[in-house]
Amino acid sequence: MLDANKITEIYFIIDEFNKEFDKTISAHSLNEKNPSKKRNRKFTMSNSEVMTVLVLFHAMGYKNLKHFYLFYLGKHLKHEFPNLVSYNRFVELQKRAVVPMALFLKTCCLG
Repeated sequence: MLDANKITEIYFIIDEFNKEFDKTISAHSLNEKNPSKKRNRKFTMSNSEVMTVLVLFHAMGYKNLKHFYLFYLGKHLKHEFPNLVSYNRFVELQKRAVVPMALFLKTCCLG
């Protein structure tokens, strides 16, 4: 079982990576001349939080993400993740964290 300090350390490393990733992506992305209206609704969980939950899921050795999320994270780590969303919403938020997660694991987690 991971203690709160280790979870905070994992979150910090992932958050620092995401800051650099976002800065690099915004510096190298193309700008639209006529941007259409896009929804800019704020997410309640950040990419860093989503990625931290996924890293914890794999580190804890759970086989089922739904059981981990509902019965472990939702009950025992609720204070570590105050903006926890429902499981269905979390599954939707995973899509946005796929590319940063893959790059994080490839570059930062070599061991």
